[in-house]
Amino acid sequence: MSPASLAALVAPVALVAPPMPPANVAPGGVATAAAGAEITINWVTLSPVVIVLGAAIVSTLIEAAAARRRPRPSGPAQPAYLRPLQAGLALVAVAAAGLMALRLALEADKSMGLNGDGAVVIDPVALYLQLAVACCALLALLVVADRTVQGESAFAPQAAAVPGSEYEAKARQRRLSQTDVYPLVLFATGGMMLFPAAGDLITLFVALEVLSLPLYLLSGMARHRRLWSQEASLKYFLLGAFGSAFFLFGAAWVYGATGALRLSGIAAAVQSPTGLDPILVVGVVLMLVGLFFKVGAAPFHSWTPDVYQGAPTPITGFMAACTKIAAFGALLRIVYAVFQALEWDLRPVLWTVAILTMVVGTVIGLVQKDVKRLLAYSAIAHAGFILVGVTSLTAEGLSGSLFYLFTYGIASVGGFGVIALVREVDAEGHMRGEATGLDQWRGLGRRSPVLAGAFAIFLLSFAGIPLTSGFVAKFAVFAAAFGAGAPALAIIGLACSAAAACFYARVIVAMFFEPAPGGEAAVGAAAEVGAAGLAGSALAGSGLGGSGLGGSGLGGSGLGGASPGGLGADRSGVGGSGLGIGVRTLGLTQIAIAVSLAFTLVLGLVPGWFLHFTQELSQLLS
Repeated sequence: MSPASLAALVAPVALVAPPMPPANVAPGGVATAAAGAEITINWVTLSPVVIVLGAAIVSTLIEAAAARRRPRPSGPAQPAYLRPLQAGLALVAVAAAGLMALRLALEADKSMGLNGDGAVVIDPVALYLQLAVACCALLALLVVADRTVQGESAFAPQAAAVPGSEYEAKARQRRLSQTDVYPLVLFATGGMMLFPAAGDLITLFVALEVLSLPLYLLSGMARHRRLWSQEASLKYFLLGAFGSAFFLFGAAWVYGATGALRLSGIAAAVQSPTGLDPILVVGVVLMLVGLFFKVGAAPFHSWTPDVYQGAPTPITGFMAACTKIAAFGALLRIVYAVFQALEWDLRPVLWTVAILTMVVGTVIGLVQKDVKRLLAYSAIAHAGFILVGVTSLTAEGLSGSLFYLFTYGIASVGGFGVIALVREVDAEGHMRGEATGLDQWRGLGRRSPVLAGAFAIFLLSFAGIPLTSGFVAKFAVFAAAFGAGAPALAIIGLACSAAAACFYARVIVAMFFEPAPGGEAAVGAAAEVGAAGLAGSALAGSGLGGSGLGGSGLGGSGLGGASPGGLGADRSGVGGSGLGIGVRTLGLTQIAIAVSLAFTLVLGLVPGWFLHFTQELSQLLS
């Protein structure tokens, strides 16, 4: 397949469309004048992004209106309707955006193309990625909105409060709820849906910042281990700004070398060699470095383990799934549709980063003793596996990468949803914060068998075991690498995947085949705590929660430790923290886990229909 025909799979309309839109306006479009030129905006094709960002603005206005109401001294600190209203608005908006993206993807044809004079490119690949982001964001929002039966969420009651201060204690006593989480998640989701559809350098950078800035704030809102969470937020902000600077600097060099902001114009300029080619190559590499920061590829991965571990677990799942989909979507468009003429210049960079990412994620993941950090290095390794598909620069690599992004994103939300339900039980039998130490998961299969079983399935999918979606995804990208004449890259990927299975197996062995710390007495105490929590719950739903995914909750305090704690505290084992046991919630997290499990198993058992779906979308514009 020639480079020109391959580029047509991703953004063919962007390459052949005239620089100015026609005078007539497409149905559903609006013509506006800017700088003396007529710009056509088709609001129908932009509706997935518009719905989410519009809901984010409305949600922000609701927060502002609610903040003006002064609470009564003896009454609730905020209106009782605020949290369900904000959660419902976010869920409905993301679901509507996903349905609209699905409808547009099924109806996609050659009439779709540039929108807003090329600022946004609407094609089947962009619509597929928007649908994937919407699906993962919807599941993540269920985990975000969930609360224990005592009414405690994963987020600090007042994120601006100094950890351990009297103000924070009063906020806990008054049971304040951090409802501005929802507009932040919506803004991030809107940026993620726009990022892979961006058609020029300015839109790319704006979308990058729109998705990044809310995540910096969300990472610092954990209910407990507040200093730890704020440390993660600061690291993410500093290193994220560093990555954005690389991307912006590279975009400036690309513009200087090509004289174009539109990706279509840059693609046309790349086809004609000039004396500015060295500047162009440097600019492209710098842009790729900025994207490597976002996907967590080595050696630009240093923020990933600390942020994954310190952020509220629902936000960790949201980032692990949606950020990776959006960033890889933009990377696919840039590599496949714009800079493929520079294949021989970029291939060594992509090869080096892919190999380094797989090796670093696998080797360091083998020695982790914290479940969230283990999944963070797993995410790094998976970024390397996806890069194997990207590096192949073939239609099969594109299709495999798209399948991998969706299946990995769904499994990540489910996996971190399980972690959000596992809490510590101390020696006195009190439920505390998250149990993320690997030792705390020992014997979990006896205490919460369905919860442990669900997590085991997600781990098997991450490992690429047959009959799971992870196996099909890895087979697709490695087969693409073999087909593209890169067997060495595929063999390294297979070796790293086999080694990574070892640290997934460690968690499964700890849950089902190792005794709990403290022996039978500790298990009995944990069971009593679980029974007490179940007896007092009339709100908890049925289904998975009632058969093992739920557990207990006695006066616990959210998803974190019992106190702010020091930044250098040992987090790798129990160390007096107690056992891990499933917590009883309102059931939203259980729904997200059940849906994620269904996708993981169905796409592992019968993947052909979904693979055909992605291939068909890509071929519509070929």
